[in-house]
Amino acid sequence: MEQQQNTQPFVIERTYNTPIAKVWSAITDNEKMKQWYFQLDEFKPEVGFEFSFEGGTPEKTYLHLCKVTRVTPGKLIAYTWRYDGLPGNSEVTWELFDEGDKTRLKLTHTGLHTFTANDPNFARESFSKGWTHITSVGLQNYLDKE
Repeated sequence: MEQQQNTQPFVIERTYNTPIAKVWSAITDNEKMKQWYFQLDEFKPEVGFEFSFEGGTPEKTYLHLCKVTRVTPGKLIAYTWRYDGLPGNSEVTWELFDEGDKTRLKLTHTGLHTFTANDPNFARESFSKGWTHITSVGLQNYLDKE
């Protein structure tokens, strides 16, 4: 029996005890991003801006190729996310919701099913672990310090 592919987007939500302006700055200012996200040579929250970075596991790294697709300053940024030389294309969207002195983040990663299915690095569980760590540990710790 053929296993049905999960085409649902991965979604994670977190609430930070930080005003929305600080969270927006943390997810769009490259100097701040370097403290909790990936090491990007350059990043601009501008539609059409392309950036790349290395990431993966200690055994295997991948060149990530990304392009900013949507920006609503202070509220939303989205970019494509694919791997150099490999099939598949996805999009990551960071949405911020002002909840007074708190900010709710909704991160959505669509298109995971388009990546190489037989590589465990591209399994849905791998993305779940990665995004959970990035939002619950990396960004949380950064915001707690600020």
